[in-house]
Amino acid sequence: MRQRPFGLTACCLAALLSACGGGGNGGNGGTIATPAPTATPTPTPSTAQCSLRARQDWALAQLQEWYLFPDLLDSTVSPASYGTVQDYIDALVAPARALGRDRYFTYLTSIAEENAYYESGSSAGFGFRLHYDTGANRVFVSEAFEGGPALAAGIDRGAELLEIQSVSVASLMASGGPQAVINALGASIVVIFRDTAGVDRVAAMNREEYTLDPVSDRYGAKIIMDGAKRVGYLNLRTFIDTADPDLRAAFADFKAQGVTELIIDLRYNGGGLISVAELMGNLMAEGRNGQLFEYVAFRESKANEDESYAFQVQPQSIAPTRIAFIGTDSTASASELVINGFVPYLGTNMALVGGNTYGKPVGQIALDRPQCDDRLRAIALRIENADRQGDYYNGLATTVPVTCAASDDFSHQLGDPQEAMTKVALDFLAGRACTPISVRAGASAAAAGTRVGTPASRPALVPEHPAGTFEREVPGAF
Repeated sequence: MRQRPFGLTACCLAALLSACGGGGNGGNGGTIATPAPTATPTPTPSTAQCSLRARQDWALAQLQEWYLFPDLLDSTVSPASYGTVQDYIDALVAPARALGRDRYFTYLTSIAEENAYYESGSSAGFGFRLHYDTGANRVFVSEAFEGGPALAAGIDRGAELLEIQSVSVASLMASGGPQAVINALGASIVVIFRDTAGVDRVAAMNREEYTLDPVSDRYGAKIIMDGAKRVGYLNLRTFIDTADPDLRAAFADFKAQGVTELIIDLRYNGGGLISVAELMGNLMAEGRNGQLFEYVAFRESKANEDESYAFQVQPQSIAPTRIAFIGTDSTASASELVINGFVPYLGTNMALVGGNTYGKPVGQIALDRPQCDDRLRAIALRIENADRQGDYYNGLATTVPVTCAASDDFSHQLGDPQEAMTKVALDFLAGRACTPISVRAGASAAAAGTRVGTPASRPALVPEHPAGTFEREVPGAF
């Protein structure tokens, strides 16, 4: 089984490729066992083996062996100048980052925490996703997750946060921008929010453990009637193991109802397991068994790890004639892999609807040091479709043959045919005209971290430097 994470600001291809441990499949299809998660993250031992310098030296050695851009690795920086392993890693990959090739994609995380997330969706937080409007100094709830404190408190998509801990969101935004709002979201909060009916309400919440459902039971998979035509709608939040039965169930229903046109909503999906991305591809590949879906290419010195993946048709697979992929600048990694993978086969019968995607055509391997609970997510490979198209660092809006601009519409629930992005997706599927996504040319914007070609509406509220895999792959979630 190919068990490879492939995430948001980190498109994480998990392969254990060194003696230090790790998870997933190595190159050429060889299976390597995933390390078993522990109940809680293992504290860093206060021993010489896991001293700051020892961990920095280990990270350098892994990057020197595996980093996709060896000529852009600054091995001259002194580890003594940096107080954390991550700060040192950031300095090592700074040349690649300056060129937009590694926008905080290479990072250190906890083995235990990441395994718990990928295997079960285990997360801790308030259970909502936030987007903001800098011009108006406002923060909105774009999604609430089942089982989380926010939804239990009556907070759902379309609600606006007015106050956090007796401080107005407008003043937080005015004084410190989005980061000030993030800083205000402590372990326990009291918020005033305006619900979708326009009523101001108070909620007290604690960060709690909950399990993220990758396909919402409320709106994640459904049939939309567009006149007499059945359109399959699927919203996938993240590519984790528990998405497998949800995806199979959704496509089994689509198949039973004769669906041939799809809306695949990946607007907030920052990535996840490549094996789940491949499953999604397989479920849309009836009649394409054995045809190529993706190529994976490592640096020249690791070319023996290169591999390709062909579609493997499943019992639930359908043969879509047209697909509208909904995307935004939060759509990354595994999401982009799926979209790019269908360009050679559907051409103008597919469209990117919404805004330009994040732009992450590179992947990571997982390099583990279990004794320190350290997992280094190191950019080590690039992804291409069957036509060898890759390098979409500026997003997919210039790669997908048809694009249709649309803004996120918080006044309607996801999957509602009247929601703006969903409505434009239906227009494309019906052959109705749309306005193309406008993309500014040039790599400089991506290198500077600017996301181009995105609707001017409201971006996800994300930390400048996400702390872990969940923050990276479920953008805007708290």
